[in-house]
Amino acid sequence: MTEGGWAYDGEPVALSPDTVTLVHGTSFCVCGSDGDVDGAAAQGVFFQDTRIVSGWALRVDGAAVEHITTLTRDPFRMTFVGRGRSRSHDAESTLLVRRERYVGAGMREDITLRNFGREPAAHVISVHVEADFADLFEVKESRVRARGRHQCDVEPDELRLTRRLDGQSRGVRVRAGGADYSPSTLTFRAVIPPKGEWSTCVTVQPVVDGRTTETMFPPERPIDESVPVLRARRWREDVPVLRSTGKPSLAATLQRSRQDLGALRIFDPDRPSDIAVAAGAPWFMTLFGRDSILASLMSLPIDPNLALGTVRTLAHHQGTRVEPNSEEEPGRILHEMRFGADASLVLGGSNVYYGTADATPLFVVLLGELSRWGIDRGQVEAMIPHADRALEWVERHGDRDGDGFVEYQRATERGLANQGWKDSWDGVNFADGRIAAGPIALCEVQGYVYAAYLSRSCMCEDFGDPDGARHWRERAAELKARFNERFWLPERGYFAVALDGDKQPVDALTSNIGHCLWSGIVDEDKAGQVAEALLSPAMFTGWGVRTLAADMGAYNPMSYHNGSVWPHDNALVAHGLMRYGFVDAARRVAKAVLDAADSFGGRLPELLCGFDRAEYPDPIPYPTSCSPQAWASATPVHLLRVLLRVEPYAPHRKVWIAPVLPKSFEPLALDGIPMIGARVTMEVDGDDVRVTGLPDDVEVVHGPVGLHPDLDGGGAR
Repeated sequence: MTEGGWAYDGEPVALSPDTVTLVHGTSFCVCGSDGDVDGAAAQGVFFQDTRIVSGWALRVDGAAVEHITTLTRDPFRMTFVGRGRSRSHDAESTLLVRRERYVGAGMREDITLRNFGREPAAHVISVHVEADFADLFEVKESRVRARGRHQCDVEPDELRLTRRLDGQSRGVRVRAGGADYSPSTLTFRAVIPPKGEWSTCVTVQPVVDGRTTETMFPPERPIDESVPVLRARRWREDVPVLRSTGKPSLAATLQRSRQDLGALRIFDPDRPSDIAVAAGAPWFMTLFGRDSILASLMSLPIDPNLALGTVRTLAHHQGTRVEPNSEEEPGRILHEMRFGADASLVLGGSNVYYGTADATPLFVVLLGELSRWGIDRGQVEAMIPHADRALEWVERHGDRDGDGFVEYQRATERGLANQGWKDSWDGVNFADGRIAAGPIALCEVQGYVYAAYLSRSCMCEDFGDPDGARHWRERAAELKARFNERFWLPERGYFAVALDGDKQPVDALTSNIGHCLWSGIVDEDKAGQVAEALLSPAMFTGWGVRTLAADMGAYNPMSYHNGSVWPHDNALVAHGLMRYGFVDAARRVAKAVLDAADSFGGRLPELLCGFDRAEYPDPIPYPTSCSPQAWASATPVHLLRVLLRVEPYAPHRKVWIAPVLPKSFEPLALDGIPMIGARVTMEVDGDDVRVTGLPDDVEVVHGPVGLHPDLDGGGAR
């Protein structure tokens, strides 16, 4: 995900270090490590991009609970443990306070007090609730203001908070057994016997235009029977398992990736079979075109259904008309979706914004990769018309001036100035630091289009259309030749990051050229220089490849896109290096990123600062980085695939495998990899490589695919 979720030039608000996040689907909670919510610190409970709780404070006898620890079992549930304040200056507290919080279509909190004293203890427990119903954009950008008409209704069995604005209403219903209700407060009076306990259950239900959302954690049902717990259990049972490895931290990192990707799934109630992946928490719990595509592509070895659901969901919202404000165009794949009540805060003033140059060709690449991975042929065939509409957009609307390259320029000031993955306002610049003026044709976008053409060619071949296969392969060859002529900078030994509005090469050295290796658009006689540039001291930090070289004018290791290190970016760079046979370089990048994951406790952040590893012994986190974040979570999975050099091609009934694992990773065994309609086991111990569980008619080829001329379908290779 990118900062470009907003047409906003300021810095996003930085969350405090003790902030924790719970997430399920489009609901999430950002709070302090003690469980309280401080709206002024950009915390809250969010539902459909609206902050339905902006303040939540537990008090016992009027005092805050002394925090002891925070425990996480699942991404959507967390336990906050503390103790009440002692009533005597010379005695320790005997009151344990436990808060079990669950997030999903609202929130539930179970509060339990245990009296370890030898006498009965009387306590007054209160929960203070506030709800400003601010839009997520306002909260993230720290520009919340009071709007609309707010109302508080105190009923005998609940507290209702509501805001009405522009003919719409957003509200919450707060309920708890044994509570006395007053404006903004639930109060409980408890007498706890010695060695005994007292408990209550508080539920927070969103209300949208008068309609109450059904809670996912009803008090009358055991938590272990709730929908989120059952989904998490099925996910753990269905995804592959790293049975053994010589590197325990790798197992921990992959386990965290599996868990986080499961938490970032979005379940569409209108199309329950379409399970897509959100971009990331806390601010991007929604469908993003580019982010969701790449995250689900990198997650194929875990669950191809995430990619299928993402393709189907994006196809459902594919552009059908020309609409300048939202930048919708026929065949175009969306940039992002939002659900908030105030569409005026969203890009283009619409709940769906289409301003991206890369999601549309990447949509075709993902569908081609699904075909090769062995997803149901009928599902692929049903999506081919959408792929053709996407390619029609590429050639009619994407190539605005007919020069054979896809370029972008926003249609209105409400849209994004930059529409590639580095979509911050200053994300595309020259070597001397000047900002490039549009229309902009990015190098990696041309690579994505090249990969999309080849993916469509392969699908034509797979479905018995040799003429179509020939057509798209010829289109790919023409684009590759044109790209290598116009984007190559022979005096620098790398590709321009873009062509600007005057068709002049934008000559900064960036990580984008690694995406060109990944797509295969780079001529082989230039690949060695590209690899050398990517691993140069100006680019490689020891924790990964920088977004912008350290000797460029706009370089700043603490910037969002101009010198930082992004894990997903490095995953594609590593794959591109491996694709062209630069095994040592690819392994070096992969190991650096996995070392960074180890330093972050197994969970890679969205991005990290681009300081050299020699300067700081630990990676430096970026202050406003999202975590968990989909393509960062998918990065370790993809890097392991890169190191194993696993490439299935279901239509040809073959799987290539040629592991180049670091010795410290071996022996390695993976069970339950979904591939070509089966669950596959892979075991690697030196030269001993075994693949079992494939259908009998599938051949295992012990060697790399590389730049295989017959199977080159783009980013999969």
